Amino acid sequence: MAISFEAVRAEALFTSCLQPSWCPGPEEVRGAVAEALRRYGVRGCAETVAAGYGEDGDTAVRRMRWALAAVREVYGIRRPTQPVPARAA
Repeated sequence: MAISFEAVRAEALFTSCLQPSWCPGPEEVRGAVAEALRRYGVRGCAETVAAGYGEDGDTAVRRMRWALAAVREVYGIRRPTQPVPARAA
């Protein structure tokens, strides 16, 4: 299974101590991602995310949404637009 840089970075940010309420800037986000990857590695970050969902799924969902949005903004990731399927008449 292929994993994207976006997903790896979001998992790393999820595992970091940064909080959305702190409104971290781009350097803080990049630093937190780099530190989490150095400290835990890709697999360790993924395991921490999985544990977070197991412990408190609602909180984990909110944190991952924030992490994904922050990573997309900081790293300039644009989501491709999906065409809306035509409705059958």
